Amino acid sequence: ASMTQTVTVNALPPVDVPDYSVCTGGTITLTATGANTYTWSPGTDLSGTVGASVDFTAGASNVYTVTGTDANGCVNTDVTTVTVIPNAPINAGPDVTICLGDNTTLTASGGVTYNWQAPISAAGAVQVVSPAATTVYTVDGVDAQGCTGTDQVTVTVNPLPVVNAGVDQTVCEGTAVTLSGSGAATYVWDNGVVDGGSFTPAVGTITYTVTGTDGNGCVNTDQVDVTVNPLPVVNAGVDQTMCEGVMVTLSGSGATNYAWDNGVNDGIAFNAPIGTTTTYTVTGTVANGCIDTDQVDVTVNALPV
Repeated sequence: ASMTQTVTVNALPPVDVPDYSVCTGGTITLTATGANTYTWSPGTDLSGTVGASVDFTAGASNVYTVTGTDANGCVNTDVTTVTVIPNAPINAGPDVTICLGDNTTLTASGGVTYNWQAPISAAGAVQVVSPAATTVYTVDGVDAQGCTGTDQVTVTVNPLPVVNAGVDQTVCEGTAVTLSGSGAATYVWDNGVVDGGSFTPAVGTITYTVTGTDGNGCVNTDQVDVTVNPLPVVNAGVDQTMCEGVMVTLSGSGATNYAWDNGVNDGIAFNAPIGTTTTYTVTGTVANGCIDTDQVDVTVNALPV
């Protein structure tokens, strides 16, 4: 007698898992289909993990295998390639040094969109900033693959030099003046003045401005007033000729106070030397201290014998 045995061959389960791409540090979910139970391998991330879907953070690109078992106990496998894309190469630009009050332009690159964190708190690659103190700016960017990146740029703010043009000056006409700046490294004056060099200013009050530059290239200014008072127009009087025995009185005009040479007192009569012509000089001073001089000749003729 013959025997017939039926052998049923079950198809393998159609296990499938797609490939994935993820940015560095990103979390992905691997999802398999086509079976009832699943086991994932290899690697420390997935080895021994069961379930149709698994979440993990990929550290580097890798190939993972999923083993699926159906209700009949049949087993099949599939592989997925997980590609880890590097973070966006965001560059906030080189560090910058500016002087207080200046501004600078920050330009980010390496992405498609950019968002600057506080204190800018604005979107866009290009930002103009003018910080009051040294500040670190952070920009977040997203590239064409959707990956993000971050970079920072430091804007160093140097203080302005404390430039000093010196104290205001009051002088008399014809007096040389020297202006010297301090608080910086180099100085440039207006009105043709050379720092530390003497000059004779005109009558009146003129404001001189000095621009000082320090070693960092930062600039500041200061001003000084120079007042030049005119000299008094002193007059010693007209020349005099007289005979022996006549007293002479000399009086200055055009000033406030007068000082004569040869022992003469202003407005007081005196006997001049006989038989000669003497030149007398008067120095007149006004309230602001400016002085000028004038001279007068006095001739005393001897009496006839």
